[in-house]
Amino acid sequence: MLLEHLADSLRQSPGVMEARLAGAARAAVAVICRPGGDVLFIRRAVHEQDPWSGHIALPGGRVDPGDENDQAAAVRESLEEVGVNLSGSTCLGMLDQVASPDLAPRVLVSPFVFVIDHDPAIRLDTREVAEVLWFGLDRLHGGEGRGTFPYEYKGNQFVLPRIDLDGARIWGMTLRIVDDLVGRLQPKS
Repeated sequence: MLLEHLADSLRQSPGVMEARLAGAARAAVAVICRPGGDVLFIRRAVHEQDPWSGHIALPGGRVDPGDENDQAAAVRESLEEVGVNLSGSTCLGMLDQVASPDLAPRVLVSPFVFVIDHDPAIRLDTREVAEVLWFGLDRLHGGEGRGTFPYEYKGNQFVLPRIDLDGARIWGMTLRIVDDLVGRLQPKS
């Protein structure tokens, strides 16, 4: 039922394209929903030079010059990072684009929602992904694990929103994508 509401929402109100940021890189992620309404998340591998090292994210990455479009980049990156082939899946549409904050390297992310009709075999590219986590739309929609946490960046103190589920913390750009996703799960009256 939640996936039906999501599909209706994306048909009625497609994701908003951000104004292009000067000098920002383009990236795309896949919000992969399997039967039963679970969403696939990844824990990024730890790399010293990666500002998002070890974070919970969605499969995806930079849009390459050879990609036909941002959606094609999300499909390619999902296959490369977690071995999930989305070519036969249903793409419900794009959620609102998300821009990185001024504090990080500037990137504009296009999140695409895919529904697969099977429980996929996972094949990790361990150079990029440490593990895969599945969280139910019902848990994300129900507000489980919602709260805030203190965060320090270059001497500045922040209090940021987060979702903590099963030892994983969803925050930052990924949380903004999740918030758009769960906001679309309510039927329009």
